[in-house]
Amino acid sequence: MIKDNLSTLLQSIPDSGTLVAVSKTKPVASLLEAYEAGQRDFGENKVQEMVDKAFTLPQNIRWHMIGHLQRNKVKYIAPFVSLIHSVDSIRLLKEIDKQGQKNARVIDCLLQVRISKEETKFGLTFESCNEILEHANCANVRVRGLMGMASFTDNQTQIESEFKSLAHYYKQHQEQYKWDILSMGMSGDYPLALSCGSTMIRVGSRIFGARN
Repeated sequence: MIKDNLSTLLQSIPDSGTLVAVSKTKPVASLLEAYEAGQRDFGENKVQEMVDKAFTLPQNIRWHMIGHLQRNKVKYIAPFVSLIHSVDSIRLLKEIDKQGQKNARVIDCLLQVRISKEETKFGLTFESCNEILEHANCANVRVRGLMGMASFTDNQTQIESEFKSLAHYYKQHQEQYKWDILSMGMSGDYPLALSCGSTMIRVGSRIFGARN
């Protein structure tokens, strides 16, 4: 089932795009099934779960931290994380930089922008993004682009508007900062995200089935 789901999904993504299989709460056996079908990018939202899985599963998996990340937990994923999607403050960016230095590696990150109207979502405003980009001088961090989550609503016009606002900001700054990742779109809205310019989608239930 997982193999078929992956195959169907990949047909809808441009060759230049990336599918992150959101594997949070899913057992190692399910991740292995996806891995054996060719999937290499996996997204987790809890540090401990990611660490446990990373030590259990093949070493060539690219791990994506897609959930809210506390500064005191960066050290646990710094040695191996492939991409942190959820940078929402300059203090977090500085901590990632510090841990990158300790591990002698440059850690790839995305700035998480709050495009949703929901107060519960994390993320930066476009203004605070500008401040971070202008003032964050971090040798061990590479900001690859942006991440955003649309509102949880059936209103497709609103979702499209939110995606387009992020895509517009991304295009404005892409050349200057050499960005190559715009991470937006999940199981319920990824076709719309792709049509708005997303280069990376984060999909869980359409691969692994409903969440446990």
